[in-house]
Amino acid sequence: MASGPGSSAPGAALGIDLGGTKIEALLLDPDGRERWRRRIATPAGSYAGTLAAVADLVRAARSEAQAETLSIGLGTPGSLTLDGVMKNANSTCLNGMPLQRDLEALLGQPVRLANDANCLALSEATDGAAAGAEVSFAVILGTGVGAGITVRGQTLTGPNRLAGEWGHNPLPWLDPHEPCPACYCGQRGCNETLLSGPALAADHQRETGQALTAPEIHQRASEEGDADCAATLERHANRLARALAAIINVLDPDVIVLAGGLSNMPHLYTRVPALWAQWVFSGGVRDAVRTRLVPSRHGDASGVRGAAWLWSTSV
Repeated sequence: MASGPGSSAPGAALGIDLGGTKIEALLLDPDGRERWRRRIATPAGSYAGTLAAVADLVRAARSEAQAETLSIGLGTPGSLTLDGVMKNANSTCLNGMPLQRDLEALLGQPVRLANDANCLALSEATDGAAAGAEVSFAVILGTGVGAGITVRGQTLTGPNRLAGEWGHNPLPWLDPHEPCPACYCGQRGCNETLLSGPALAADHQRETGQALTAPEIHQRASEEGDADCAATLERHANRLARALAAIINVLDPDVIVLAGGLSNMPHLYTRVPALWAQWVFSGGVRDAVRTRLVPSRHGDASGVRGAAWLWSTSV
């Protein structure tokens, strides 16, 4: 992997994953092996504090690598406008701010920035579960919902920097009695409002009156045979199958990779493909859906690994 401009440590790559609650930094060797990792809490609601925290991590990584500069890639919860300011970040202190320019000025070197879902997609296409796939669609199912697209190992962004912004499309083929929750983006019935971890918990509470987290619902269904929890998981799998069938109809990816906390629920990898065929377009002719649904190879580390790979590809 090539280093970024100005790198004095050939092949050394620093990835930083800027999340709402934590910031993680990872140094990768050219062969993808982890050299160093550090995780700190995100300064809540503070743009200046976030800049300072990222700079501290970069200084620590430079010390570890014994290099004055490194190729630096940053995964963020939003994306850049054409004017170079952040948009669509659920860490709202970033929105409207020139994050890339401010970091480059603070660090004295170029920084590449990409949406965290694009970083996931790039990681899994580079040396993960989608390696070698012509087209892949990588999904984050966690506190929020998002996705990234790769074609022949390259991430797609698009002229509006919106490629893969699946979380804020409406859930398709809604049942008349299905909920259509309001979303922070200003719309209703977005995939994020029905497929995320908090959405799964909210759906269970609507149906049963029980306030349980997504992991608790899964545990009770899989280990205790709780019928109400099993029904909640089935509704969620059905919704996910519809949402992914719409992607297959438009993009026809070779593989769909799941990451995020909900990706750890094993039933999704059998139940969702069993359901999605009824919505994948076939013109009434019986045909198998060849798209594979798989878990991410690198798990929680995939986003930060993808950030480290940003200098190895066009984004």
